[in-house]
Amino acid sequence: MKVADGFTLKTIADTHVLVPLGSNVVSFRSIMSLSESGAFLWKQLETEKDEDQLVAALTAEYDIDEQTARADIREFIENMKKANLIV
Repeated sequence: MKVADGFTLKTIADTHVLVPLGSNVVSFRSIMSLSESGAFLWKQLETEKDEDQLVAALTAEYDIDEQTARADIREFIENMKKANLIV
């Protein structure tokens, strides 16, 4: 899986936000903010990654156990898919 085309991650005053680009400005009528770990996962998904690769990256970056990382990643992926931000 990877992030959908037409969105970019911007950091504004220490807040990470997903900003729609091009035709997505009309269809995606909001800006979504991400936590620090959410922004980290978004950057990871700029190239194709599977869940195991995301777990490895998250546990290497943060002091988090594999079970918690996997649960958090699944929730993140579910939310991003509902918003059509991950393909």
